[in-house]
Amino acid sequence: MTLTRRTVIGAAVAGAGSLAAGPPAQASRPRVAVRPPALRPGDRVRVVAPAGVPDTRLARGIEILESFGLVVEPGEHLYDRYGYLAGTDEARLADLNAAFGDPGVRGVFAARGGYGTQRILDGLDLAAVRRDPRVFVGFSDLTALIGRLWRGARLVGFYGPMVNWTDSRTGPVEIESLRAAIMTTAPIVLTRDPAEPSAAVEVPGTATGTLLGGNLTMLQTSLGTGDLPDLRGAILVFEDTDEGPYSYDRMLTQLRRAGILERVAGIAIGQFTNAAGGTGQWTAAQAVQDRVGDLGVPVLGGLRVGHGTGQLTVPLGTTATIDTAAGTLTVRAGVR
Repeated sequence: MTLTRRTVIGAAVAGAGSLAAGPPAQASRPRVAVRPPALRPGDRVRVVAPAGVPDTRLARGIEILESFGLVVEPGEHLYDRYGYLAGTDEARLADLNAAFGDPGVRGVFAARGGYGTQRILDGLDLAAVRRDPRVFVGFSDLTALIGRLWRGARLVGFYGPMVNWTDSRTGPVEIESLRAAIMTTAPIVLTRDPAEPSAAVEVPGTATGTLLGGNLTMLQTSLGTGDLPDLRGAILVFEDTDEGPYSYDRMLTQLRRAGILERVAGIAIGQFTNAAGGTGQWTAAQAVQDRVGDLGVPVLGGLRVGHGTGQLTVPLGTTATIDTAAGTLTVRAGVR
């Protein structure tokens, strides 16, 4: 059987119940969003691998970061391997904490996703994160880390391409999207792309709230942990890959039953990548429309956020507005 994130993570999390939001984070966490300083040419940044093993594409991502004028350095264990993981849990955690604890490192970039981040999050040094906030970029499996940074330090994270870069999927426009998100304070505006399968999901209206979320599988598997953000009053953004329509149904159903979606302000939907269904069955968009269309909040699909071609970068943890008539998601800058 081919090893995928789905086969490793396994079946849906059971018995989350009232623990869905997870245990409370440290009482000393900030109460408002913490936007890290914008990266500037000459800043040192660290590449770490909290999850899967990077490959030869890593060199291209490093080249792109260097083209921004950043000084890129590898984590000590970046090229380790332990089964399907990028080194032992101890090694991966050590690299992550070293990156957030080094005052000279102004940005932390995930090498790649896959699986493994959740295994080390309970050892994350949140006190160091709170003392000296900095940019963090990752997506997919790194949803759990972005959620933990938000829950424990109110740090805005950046949901965008990882350093294991694929030019055929993320070209010049996407490179500029990443650069602008982490190095400028301009608002970020994403526009509905009618070519995206999720563009078929819509509930008219406008809504404003804190943009939170990420990969739907990771949000669902974060139930009962300290990684899942409180979504009350938030704009939930989600995307996924290699999941059939019934999987979107199942994951959203579990979030609904756990009460996670009861008080969201709105929903923004990214890419449904490799989400083919059976002949005569619902598409992923139809399944999602069925699960979120009756929540009584605006829903905007068709955003280029996720695993598909043309992935754009968005900050999570800052204020955003969805406007379905305009087809836009407008997000306040994630850096200061």
